[in-house]
Amino acid sequence: MDPSGRQKLAAALFRRYEGNPILTAERWPYPINSVFNPGAIRFNDEVLLLNRVEDLRGASHLTCARSKNGLTDWIIDEAPTMKADPGNKEEQWGLEDPRIVWLEEQRQFAITYVSFSEGGPIVSLAITRNFKTFARMGGLLPPEDKDACLFPRRFNGRFALIHRPIVRGEAHIWMSLSPDLKHWGDNRVLLKTRSGYWDGARVGLACQPIELPEGWLLIYHGVRVTTGSHLYRTGMALLDKNEPWRVLRRSEEWVLGPKEPYERVGDVNDVTFVTGAVIMPDNKLYLYYGAADDKVAVAIADVDRVREYIMACPEVAT
Repeated sequence: MDPSGRQKLAAALFRRYEGNPILTAERWPYPINSVFNPGAIRFNDEVLLLNRVEDLRGASHLTCARSKNGLTDWIIDEAPTMKADPGNKEEQWGLEDPRIVWLEEQRQFAITYVSFSEGGPIVSLAITRNFKTFARMGGLLPPEDKDACLFPRRFNGRFALIHRPIVRGEAHIWMSLSPDLKHWGDNRVLLKTRSGYWDGARVGLACQPIELPEGWLLIYHGVRVTTGSHLYRTGMALLDKNEPWRVLRRSEEWVLGPKEPYERVGDVNDVTFVTGAVIMPDNKLYLYYGAADDKVAVAIADVDRVREYIMACPEVAT
């Protein structure tokens, strides 16, 4: 496929659900400022969103919403599902931006999220079977770190974590490996920013890694700084199935970016910030994202078209 054909495919890959935004502060069962950046998973034949909710003080907690079709008739927990522990210094200023994955070996869900400590944002881990009770495993790596998710299984006996530390002022996507979810090493840069591109200022993981026949689909956000705003858009890369620290392909263009009014105007303008994904029974990929940092929206693509697109993207030299 030539670059022009690939770019046309990228532009038409995702369609926004006509009922967007699907979750807003006005629909919430208790007073809040905003709801955005949800982790997403299929659970008990429903789509479960674990949403970042900002309260009227400006701190965030996490609250579940459930829907049979992943689009409408959301049932929202009447109170926060997971709040910051005031006795935990790691969580002094709230919990943000969860990503969810089913750990095959442990038969439990792993939630990676950002907790705010005196030293800055930390990637933390919680384990659950029911999204009602949570075993908090604490911080995984030192601050400043965000945008993290585990893979659902080990590679050569080790867990793999994608995350985004700030190192020397640079904001690249990294991968780290661990034998036990406590001790992390083999830290390496996975995906760098690209000067002059739409993802030239910062990059970070979007939703959990998605396994395809061709490898692991990595959906990520990229930031471009303009005189008026920081534009948050969404791109894709393909990782090797058995050695996910190897990047095989990467999109040159973005596949989702702020366009609609609910994405352009909000608490933070010009943001489409994907944090959750679900593949539905009809082979459709639902991407759940924070729109302008104050509402939740969903974009939909056919999985086979996503596969076609990522395989048409340029190979990455190793």
